Amino acid sequence: MGSKSLRELQESSVQELIVKERELAESLFRLRLRHRTNQLENPAALVRTRRDVARVKTLLRAAQLKSKAE
Repeated sequence: MGSKSLRELQESSVQELIVKERELAESLFRLRLRHRTNQLENPAALVRTRRDVARVKTLLRAAQLKSKAE
C-alpha cells in the first residue's frame, strides 16, 4: 500500500477512511485519464490504487456492519 499499511487502515476511524476513499478515487480517476492519453509511466499504479480503494471500501463496510450489530 502507499502511505498507510493495512494495519494502520484497520485502526483508522470511519471518517479517516471516508477521506482516504475520496483521495484514492480522485487519484484513480487521474491515473485512468493519464493512461488513456498514453501519459502514464507506471501502469501498475492503476492496479495498486484500485486495490487500495477496494481495501478501504471493505473496511468501511465492515465498520458499517459492526455498528448495525451493536
